[in-house]
Amino acid sequence: MKHHHPTLAAEPVGKSFLATMPDEMLLALIAAHDKDAMRALFVRHNVRIYRFLAHILGDATTAEDLVSEVFIEVWRNAGRFEARSKVSTWILAIARYKAASARRRRSCDQLDERAIELLEDPADDAEASVQKKHRDAILCDCLKQLSPAHREILNLIYYQEQSVSEVAQIIGVPQSTVKTRAFYARKHMAGLMAARGIERAAL
Repeated sequence: MKHHHPTLAAEPVGKSFLATMPDEMLLALIAAHDKDAMRALFVRHNVRIYRFLAHILGDATTAEDLVSEVFIEVWRNAGRFEARSKVSTWILAIARYKAASARRRRSCDQLDERAIELLEDPADDAEASVQKKHRDAILCDCLKQLSPAHREILNLIYYQEQSVSEVAQIIGVPQSTVKTRAFYARKHMAGLMAARGIERAAL
């Protein structure tokens, strides 16, 4: 890691029982500045957080840098965790914030590609494959026209495969708001696609 933070140093976990300790207990120890607990939590979650960031940003290098920042925030704010969600969801929310602040203009990134896959019927024959590229371009363009909030909902639900309750915790809104945004995101997407000549929008 580029950030030489003591909590992320490549040192062995001093206490073997930390490896099986629940996240909530690790976080309590981290709040008391236990570096071994910090290392154990990092080892447990860093790969998932890296993949989440890489998928959002489409940039492995930036994602790797942000992993360090995410866990430094965990170290600094462990004492503020109120157990209103799972620790893993709390860390994911921190990662989401970091990704949002690092995100710049993008055209058609991995999120769009994954959403396209979910929108399209995977059973394409040889004749359909010629038109599939054209449909994919239209779908990508439609996705870019969605509001950031609607794109985020499609990302978390369909790409990250988060439940409605988990999305609510990550974004910090009620579950009813998540359901409403998801409904209108799908409706808006269907309307955009229909206007471009694609009637089927299976989200």
